[in-house]
Amino acid sequence: MRAELEAGRWASRGRHTIRVLSVETSARADLWTAVWESGWGAVLDGAAALVAQGMVGFAPSTIDVALPKGSTKRRVEGVTTHERREVGPVVGSGLPRTRPEHALVRAAQWARTDRQAALLICLPVQQRLVRPESVVSAWALIARSPRRALIGSVIADVCDGAHSLGELDFTRLCRARGLPPPVRQSVRSSPSGRVYLDVEWEGLVVEIDGGHHFAGLNPMDDAFRANEVVLDGTPVLRLPVLGLRLRPDLFMAQVARAVERYVLPRAA
Repeated sequence: MRAELEAGRWASRGRHTIRVLSVETSARADLWTAVWESGWGAVLDGAAALVAQGMVGFAPSTIDVALPKGSTKRRVEGVTTHERREVGPVVGSGLPRTRPEHALVRAAQWARTDRQAALLICLPVQQRLVRPESVVSAWALIARSPRRALIGSVIADVCDGAHSLGELDFTRLCRARGLPPPVRQSVRSSPSGRVYLDVEWEGLVVEIDGGHHFAGLNPMDDAFRANEVVLDGTPVLRLPVLGLRLRPDLFMAQVARAVERYVLPRAA
């Protein structure tokens, strides 16, 4: 090893890691280095564990690593260590990492912004790296969290449609802005049969898209239903549930403008 290092064919990356310079490196090399160099019993956690699980569409700014309480911690550039009484359930093959449902919950709590927290809940579920019911169970174990209200609501929207924000909550948002109450679950006829619309005023339809709207063939069915309503002469607004969670003022301002343009003139 000393000869290879002195000859410049290998390079040291720490106490336990050697890089063979003729071999092209990848992002996974940094993850392995973080585990080997951080201390005994280290495992990837948070967003880094989700990336190791296969998550795409997000690049962590730091590699989160969990260490058993009492183990010797070593500072590693680009790595954030979290000492834990119990590291918790881990994946037994490949890169040492916490199980994805627990990594998701921790990643959301450690996120820099609420928007990033929501993204780190959505991506693993949408990419089928974790079962929704496992996420709900992992979240139920958390007693305290600085983002408890937000994370709990987003997990409900993405993983548990029965407790997701829906038409009744939308009606409350309308009332808070002084908008007339819409009709919920109105029925129309289309070439494919009956269609049920989330909320409707005379002259305007609003569809509220929860997490289940993005699963399987649901986007196709939703698009067909909305197109039929538009072709019938009624404008349709699509509101993602996460948009109502994270930016309610932004989306409800659009609803208010649409009501003013399409609904109020008819009422007058």
